[in-house]
Amino acid sequence: MPAVVLLVTGCSGGGAPNPPGAQSPPPASSAQSTAAPPASQAAPPETSAGPTPPPAPAAEPAPPPAALSDLELAGLQSLPVGDLPGWKQVFTEDFTLSDVPIGAFPGPAYQARWSAGYKDGTPDTAGQASGGQSGYYPSKVLSVSNGTLDWFMHSENGVFMGAAPTPRIPNASTAPPRANSLLYGRVSVRFRADSLAGYKTAWLFWPDSGVWPRDGEIDFPEGDLADYIYGASHWADPDPAAADVFFSKSRFPSWHIATTEWTEGRVAFFLDGQLLGAGITRTPNTPMHYILQTEACLPACPAPQTQGHVQLDWIALWSRV
Repeated sequence: MPAVVLLVTGCSGGGAPNPPGAQSPPPASSAQSTAAPPASQAAPPETSAGPTPPPAPAAEPAPPPAALSDLELAGLQSLPVGDLPGWKQVFTEDFTLSDVPIGAFPGPAYQARWSAGYKDGTPDTAGQASGGQSGYYPSKVLSVSNGTLDWFMHSENGVFMGAAPTPRIPNASTAPPRANSLLYGRVSVRFRADSLAGYKTAWLFWPDSGVWPRDGEIDFPEGDLADYIYGASHWADPDPAAADVFFSKSRFPSWHIATTEWTEGRVAFFLDGQLLGAGITRTPNTPMHYILQTEACLPACPAPQTQGHVQLDWIALWSRV
């Protein structure tokens, strides 16, 4: 699949969810950012019960990339299970254990393997600068239905709401220890989203150290939900603008499989089995953790009436061997 690679000037970091005992997320920079919220959490605004979410569409077969064989296409549509050459599988999820209503994720079925991430009222990247106009509200956003993890992206009382859940995967970090960390890793996700201008994904590896931009960042799939999907390898470098970015010609409403392969000296991005590109400059080389960061208002907020769904059909992670 053709892609465009850019050296970004003006794109910056992401952030980690804040489950009990975890570090506080890092502060935002002045540049446009996918950074996580600051250590202090804003109190949730007073809200009503909120709108009733429209039914989420069920998962359907991914559109086939023309360059792949029928066998390869069939393999893409299914949750990949098992080790791969150079990779040991450490986590899989296809959300078939149970449905979970909004307000109850992860619930008994998923709580051993998932965190809902930031608490309600935590400002997201843009919300740090706007005083909380956008933020993370997992109790109003996350649910499981039709075999998918679902984000109901919407606003209440002028606040645009997202969520940043995380899988619990084996620990590679000792400073501090955490149950969601890898030093080099591979992640593959099958996802889609309604076309929602002003909402975005930045599903990312964020450094366990919390030191950004020094320790880098890896984002994929990233992009405004009404625009093109891209991947970004942020350099482990003092310059917050230094990154390699690879744009696809695909948009969010169709089902896609995005795969990130992070190895020593290389970060490669694949969309629907096709290589978008690989960053090889100052790639991250310290333990990082994976976050399904989904937020709003970068660079502009949605229209107040904008609402819809982001869906994750399955996710698989591998550690490097």
